[in-house]
Amino acid sequence: MSEAAGTNATAPSARSGAVIFIFVTLLLDMLALGIIIPILPKLIEGFVNNDTANAARIFGVFGSIWALMQFVCSPILGALSDRFGRRPVVLLSNFGLSADYVLMALAPNLIWLFIGRAISGITSSSISTVFAYIADVTAPEQRAAMFGKIGVAFGAGFIMGPALGGLLGEIDPRLPFWAAAGLSFVNGLYGLFILPESLPAERRAPFKWKSANPIGALQFLRSNPTLAGLSLATFFGQLAHVVLPSVFVLYATHRYGWDTGTVGATLALVGLCGMVVQGAAIGPIVKLLGERNALFLGLVCGALGFVIFGAAPTGQLFWIGIPVMALWGISGAATQALTTQLVAADQQGQLQGATSSVQSMSELIGPFLFTLTFAYFIGDNAPLKMPGAPFYLAGALLLLALAIAARATAAKTTA
Repeated sequence: MSEAAGTNATAPSARSGAVIFIFVTLLLDMLALGIIIPILPKLIEGFVNNDTANAARIFGVFGSIWALMQFVCSPILGALSDRFGRRPVVLLSNFGLSADYVLMALAPNLIWLFIGRAISGITSSSISTVFAYIADVTAPEQRAAMFGKIGVAFGAGFIMGPALGGLLGEIDPRLPFWAAAGLSFVNGLYGLFILPESLPAERRAPFKWKSANPIGALQFLRSNPTLAGLSLATFFGQLAHVVLPSVFVLYATHRYGWDTGTVGATLALVGLCGMVVQGAAIGPIVKLLGERNALFLGLVCGALGFVIFGAAPTGQLFWIGIPVMALWGISGAATQALTTQLVAADQQGQLQGATSSVQSMSELIGPFLFTLTFAYFIGDNAPLKMPGAPFYLAGALLLLALAIAARATAAKTTA
């Protein structure tokens, strides 16, 4: 481990206000993103004369371009934050997102909406910079707990954003975009006056294109065997996660006959359980078990949760799997903590950008993998009817991630 990665020269007390801002930043970002989730497919549908099948295909293309922009731009923004500091990247992203949501609110056709979605993928790539900021201001042994607490913002945004977007969309389908623009703009103003820089000038690294591109980012992750193994485990874990946004609604409707209200309530329960784990459980569990064992526990719980989802013959039994699945969140915070200890202070942005690119790769592959699996196993030509097949596949991917992470970290623990 780099010596720079294991020290934290800035007193945590001096940065408590900055950590609060980062929490608020992520919360508002997730709210803004969540607000448009329930309305964007409807808006697309309106542009294609309410042709649902065509709208679904276009929505899939929109999701792919968003993930592609994340894949390309996350390492660039991460490297820029290592060179110029975290503050300017975070602030420019907030104001850029605000302008982009205005563009989508005014979009007269699908082409402009597509452009807006691409820009959103670029500006949302700064989330990797936010995680680098946390690594800057938090001691290595405290990072897992801090990443968990910051993860509460994701859960809260996941609960409140779609609900607010649905309410606003009933008034006007463009209104959620205006609300998202306002949230991002207020967030930018808030940071402009409050957010301090976390990366001192003496700890910054020169910007290099060879490392600030997706290929260079992946090569960076291969620079350390433990980092490479954890990154590969992260890829399979993120790929497994894509099953939820890809097939959950289709699965719940097909197998349990749920209406939109039940689906929404279930998603809210998912977010609530995730918040409890992220905010209250990660710190004590990591302190008790250590980061490596906490990582393993999270992956096992995630795999078990997916098995419950796939096997549950009733909606009530499906709900039993939600708190089990929520414990999977432990692994994400533990992985973040382990990887940040493997690179120097002036490489934290590069690390987070590269990690975001890995996640984006999974988001490009996952929707096709899980929707095709679901369609095959409920189709007429399936060797047996198994609507839960995508969840079994996701569980297997988590067990593969567990095996890779165990091997990657074995040398670290015996060194």
